[in-house]
Amino acid sequence: MLVPLCLPAAMSTETSQTILNRYNWADIAADLNARGWALLPELFAEHDCRAIRSLYDEGDEHFRSRVIMQRHGFGRGEYKYFSYPLPDDLSGLRATLYARLAPIANAWAGRLGHNWTYPAIHQDYLKICYEAGQTRPTPLLLKYEAGDYNCLHQDLYGALNFPLQMAVLLSRPGEEFQGGGLILTEQRPRMQSRPHLIPLKQGDAVIFAVNERPVEGSRGDYRVKLRHGVSEVWAGVRHTLGLIFHDAS
Repeated sequence: MLVPLCLPAAMSTETSQTILNRYNWADIAADLNARGWALLPELFAEHDCRAIRSLYDEGDEHFRSRVIMQRHGFGRGEYKYFSYPLPDDLSGLRATLYARLAPIANAWAGRLGHNWTYPAIHQDYLKICYEAGQTRPTPLLLKYEAGDYNCLHQDLYGALNFPLQMAVLLSRPGEEFQGGGLILTEQRPRMQSRPHLIPLKQGDAVIFAVNERPVEGSRGDYRVKLRHGVSEVWAGVRHTLGLIFHDAS
C-alpha cells in the first residue's frame, strides 16, 4: 500500500515568475529544439548560490538521502536528494518552470508519437507520478571535490519522466573550482555520439533533455538519445543544484 504523498505546500510563485519573465522563451524553445539544451544566464544571484549550497553541510533536515557515487559506479562525488516539503524558493521555481516547459514537452511528445499530454500545472503532474508509485522527490544538490566526476547518465526514476530538467551551477569556475565541465552527449541513429560542453558561470542554469528529443530529418522526425555527466574536477569544490520534474519510485 502506498504511503500518502507529502506534496509541497501551495505557495505564491510570484518571485519565480518575475525571474523567469526576464528570459525570451521563444528563443529558449528554439535552442531546445535545435540542440537539446538552452541557457538561462544569471538565474541566481551570488548570494542565492551561497544560500542554497550551504544547505548541503547544515545537516539532513532538508534531505531524504545521501548518495556516494563511487559505491554505485556512478563516478566520484556525492549528492543529496531533497525531501518534501522542498524549501519554498525551490518549490516555487520548480512549479513555475514546469509551467513554462510543459508546452515544449507536449510538442516533443506529439513529434515523437506519444499518446499522452503533460498537464499545465506541476502539482497535477506530481499526482500522476504518485498514482504510478513515483512518490519520492528528485531535486538534488551535488558536491564534487578534486578528482570527482559524474559518469554519463540519464535521470530516469521510474516509468514516468518529464522530458526536460535543469541544472544550476552554484560555484565560481576558475576561482572556487577548476575543471568539472558539464558534458551533454547525443546519439543519433547510425552516427557517432556528439558531445556538448555546456558553458556555465556561477548562477547560470541550463535546461536540457532528460532522455530523448525529436530531431527533424528528411523523412520526418527521429529520436535522439541524450546523456549528461561532469568531467573531472581538478581542484576546489563544485556545487550544483538539479531540478527534475518527475518524482522517483
